[in-house]
Amino acid sequence: MITPDAFLQLPLGELAQLVRADGSIVCVFPINGTRRWFMLEHAHTAGDDPVATYMDIAGKNHIGLYRLFFEHGVDTLITPVFGTELFNRGDEYVQRIGMEGLSRLATHPDFVDFYDEHQVRVRFYGDYRTRLKDTPYAGLSNTFDAITEHTRHYNHHRLFFGVFANDATATVAEFSVKYHQEHGKIPDRQTIIEMYYGEYVHPADIFIGFDKFSIFDYPLLASGEEDLYFTAAPSPYLDQTQLRQILYDHLYTRRGREPDYATLPPEDRQWMQSFYRHNRHVTLGIGQRRAGLWFPLGDITWPETGASQ
Repeated sequence: MITPDAFLQLPLGELAQLVRADGSIVCVFPINGTRRWFMLEHAHTAGDDPVATYMDIAGKNHIGLYRLFFEHGVDTLITPVFGTELFNRGDEYVQRIGMEGLSRLATHPDFVDFYDEHQVRVRFYGDYRTRLKDTPYAGLSNTFDAITEHTRHYNHHRLFFGVFANDATATVAEFSVKYHQEHGKIPDRQTIIEMYYGEYVHPADIFIGFDKFSIFDYPLLASGEEDLYFTAAPSPYLDQTQLRQILYDHLYTRRGREPDYATLPPEDRQWMQSFYRHNRHVTLGIGQRRAGLWFPLGDITWPETGASQ
């Protein structure tokens, strides 16, 4: 088996082949903490219209992240964008960042050129038709349909944007009733997924989150078998090294059967006992509030100058 250090140094094409060797990988990657990242890294470039600057820089960062995953052999990316909490953030945020941001995903030349250049098939999933129906933004549904049609024939990569996808219950019920009326039978799991996502997607393999440990907004694709990862820094900071570390862990470190405890060598048993006894009070996911935000505790490097608690 290849070592972690060797994996990190592989040429991009060779690494992508290893990632694709066992078949398609479905990765759920909600890009979170973007405003925090922009404030810390780019606020000095905001100019007269900070929101416009934010949209431009964040958009380019998102495209760079999509490209990073695709170039590393991940061919299907599920990226939840906005949930129902969007409408609780004030009218200006909803319009300029929420709705204009969603429109950019389907119409801005930076995004469309990226889809065309890399042959990315784009789809939108979630309850957005119902949520937007009686709002000034109802036309976004047609905008989403247009980019879906434009990229329908692309077959190198798939990119699914989740919009109001926190709960699929009502949508699935509606699809199922309609399907039964048309076909006289209950749809199976594959058919339900195809109706919800626009095409079949197998269960998620990887989820990469940020901030408090929680998974969300990929209905019907959670199996309990996906590998969960949570970055300590906002998602826009993700780079090649960190992604390769995640992919190595997914491909090699987490694979394999559990040992037969009855035949476990004494030295392995002793090491295991020592590890668990020393870490019996360690809980992954516990955090601390600083500067009004949640930060993880554990094996984290803390700056010498502390923020307010």
